Parts: sequence; C-alpha cells; structure tokens
Amino acid sequence: MRTRRLGDVEVSAIGLGGMPMSIEGRPDEERSVATIHAALDAGITFIDTADAYHLRANDVGHNETLIARALASYGGDTSRVLVATKGGHLRPGDGSWTVNGSPEYLKQACDASLKRLGVDAIGLYQFHRPDPRVPYADSIGAIRDLLDAGKIRFAGISNATVSQIRDANGILAGRLASVQNQFSPAFRSSESELDFCAQREITFLPWSPLGGIAKAGALGSRFAAFAEVGREHGVSAQQVCLAWELAKAPVVIPIPGASRPETIRDSAAAVELALSPEELARLDAA
Repeated sequence: MRTRRLGDVEVSAIGLGGMPMSIEGRPDEERSVATIHAALDAGITFIDTADAYHLRANDVGHNETLIARALASYGGDTSRVLVATKGGHLRPGDGSWTVNGSPEYLKQACDASLKRLGVDAIGLYQFHRPDPRVPYADSIGAIRDLLDAGKIRFAGISNATVSQIRDANGILAGRLASVQNQFSPAFRSSESELDFCAQREITFLPWSPLGGIAKAGALGSRFAAFAEVGREHGVSAQQVCLAWELAKAPVVIPIPGASRPETIRDSAAAVELALSPEELARLDAA
C-alpha cells in the first residue's frame, strides 16, 4: 500500500469510507467486520466515519462503534490506523438529515465519539457540514478548542468552500489538516477546493469518489471512458476512477465506501494503477 501525508503522519493513499455499513441497506455486522478486516489486510490505515452514520434516533454512532469493534477483533497490528470521524450533522431517525454547528453541541458530540471509539484522542475530527444558523467561525472555534485540549489529534472540515477553508485554517492557526468534499466523475464542482488544498498542502478527502452508494456500480456505464481505460488495463472502472483522483494531486486521499470485502480490495489496488497523461486527459474530458 502506498501512503500519503495527513497532518504529520503517513496514511494509506486509499481510505475506507464506513457509511454504507451503517445507513439504509446496511449489511449484517459479520460482513461489515469482514470488510473492515479486508481493508486492513490490504494495507489501508485510514478509515472515515461519522456519528451520523446510523439509521434510528437510538442508533447514533453505529458506524463508530462498529469500527471500534472491528479494530479490536483484528488479529494484526492496528497501531498505525487513523480513524477520522465527524460531528455537526445529525439524523433524527426519520430518514432526514439536519445540522447543528453550535460550539456546545460539537464539544458534546466529540466527547460521545471519543467514548464510542474507545480512544483518548480522535485521530481526525471534522466539522461535518456548515450550519447556516451558527457563524462558521464559532463552529470552527469549537474544533480549535478540541484540538487545543488534546481531545483530537488533527482537525478537518467537510463540505466547505474555498473561503471557508481559508477562514478555518486561519482560526486553527494553520493547523487545518484536511478538507472532505464530494468529488467524482459526476461531481466535479469541488475541483477549485481540491486545487486550493493542493497549493497549501492540505489533505483533500473526496467523499463518494465513485459517485455514491447507489451509483458506484454503474460508473463504467455512466462514464464510458473509465470503462474503456479499465479494459485496456484489465481492471475495473472503479479502480480507474480512484487512480484518476489520486493523480489529481499528491494531497488527495479518496475514501470509497464499502460494505463487501471484495469491493474494498478492488479499491485498494488502485494505488498500483499508473495512468498515462493521455489517459488522464481522456478521463478529464469524460
């Protein structure tokens, strides 16, 4: 497994997104644990989750708890695994998503995530989504306080604009470690944020890098160039997609979601796929 830098540590160049294992359509726990173990076997040392990855109101933090159990039951060394979680996005249990960016709530959410993950400090804690009712500076101020208190090792933001990235990094005194925005062949409007992060050596984490849970399997039929390049290399269109994203900048670490061991193994292999400038141009134009 190749690595890339996040903060002052090296993590796998491909991460594992935990969301599909805990929301609608989630598999049984045995398969989910097998998926996480397969990711670890493949050399993945970066796992992304959130307290909002659950189904019901009494199920908050399901994915965090699941990941903690899977790490505890893994037979190998997990000391280098960095688990990233998020706070500020909520699921009331009726299928909807809401936000709460108040400093008080974010600090409470962080404490709850610490307990579920069973750690003294969260590897990477990210403000999940801006709350229009709360000044952005106030929300990021809470993340700064958590960082200063040692409850989190690295600070990140998600679903952010270039202006918000700049503001957050200022409030954090240059300690913004990562930005997690949606980016895929179907969603390229975050390319300006990706470029901004690359210029400042801030890790960029594309969420739904394959187009989302419901559409990832059809990536090759929706974007023919990815399937064509995949056939030329004897790999999946999904592998091509992740390799294309890795080639965007050295700061990019895609976090494909998975709920089956075979899919995360396929994703992890993308680090070995070298695409030519001509192939990258074809994919950019797709």
